[in-house]
Amino acid sequence: MSGAELTAELLDDRGEAASSNEFFRSPEFLEAESVTHTLRISAAGVELLAPLIVREIGGATERDASSPYGYPGLVERDRGGARRSLPAVAPAGTPSIRPTLEPESVDFSGTGLVSLFIRHTLSEPPLAGAGERNVVQIADPALPRKSRGSDRNRINKNLRAGYAVRIVPGPETSAAERAGFLAAYEQTMRRTGAAERYFFGAAYFDRILESPLTWLALATAPDGTIAAASIAARSDGYLHYYLSGSADSHLRDSPMKNLVAALVDLAGELGLPLNLGGGISRGDALEEFKRGFANRELAWRTSEIVCDPAAYERLSAGRDAGGFFPAYRAPRS
Repeated sequence: MSGAELTAELLDDRGEAASSNEFFRSPEFLEAESVTHTLRISAAGVELLAPLIVREIGGATERDASSPYGYPGLVERDRGGARRSLPAVAPAGTPSIRPTLEPESVDFSGTGLVSLFIRHTLSEPPLAGAGERNVVQIADPALPRKSRGSDRNRINKNLRAGYAVRIVPGPETSAAERAGFLAAYEQTMRRTGAAERYFFGAAYFDRILESPLTWLALATAPDGTIAAASIAARSDGYLHYYLSGSADSHLRDSPMKNLVAALVDLAGELGLPLNLGGGISRGDALEEFKRGFANRELAWRTSEIVCDPAAYERLSAGRDAGGFFPAYRAPRS
């Protein structure tokens, strides 16, 4: 890319250079996500590093890459080699003082990629032009707590009926507890018609729950069975309500409300905002459920970068992708 001031390269290291003491860049998470490389953007005295999953495009020699699931973002490393996560988002109304890099000023040719999709953390993205991917709901212990009367009534009714919640540090979870979570999670994915990529499997959950930055929250029914469960993870200044599910047999009682209330309590104890995530689409029932516990919301952004314009145009020819990126991977109608 002529005139580029910065250079980008791929390190074939399974994300090790970007690894840090934050869940979404932890060794456990990077291994579970099958991360293959680290993106390194170098400038004078500083590097930006992001874990990536590099893939072949349709069995061809060309490749593209994306961040792993969640909020992995980038990590900054200074000239001395010290790593640090980019700062957490400032309170609403506080102007950003962090300079951003223009992707056009970065020479991506050294990566050999056609395109690059980066999922940022919830902080201000270090790359200019990042687009809003979703709006996430936040339960911030620094603000007055929010709860709907209908939610409180359901939570109390479940408690009187014998429902209970316990939160177990990830490394201390038992095989039975993890199996109960997996059953509830997969039932939820089937109910919602989730794509195959969201069926992560037992080995994935076993690996991420080895991280000391995780908790498994379990809502048990009066008969002792697991009615709902959620994995919470600490990363980049937030407690994240990561992956969750409710058992079909207990859906009517909404035990997830008890579980989310307990995670709000945990976030308060940790002094961290709880990221509840967003809906599948803006204003849907899932987002509305989360709004019942949230006291503010926050935009989550991603960067969509075309590294090789000629190859991207050739591969995307004839595709009606809408807003899908990269266009050549858009599902065919």
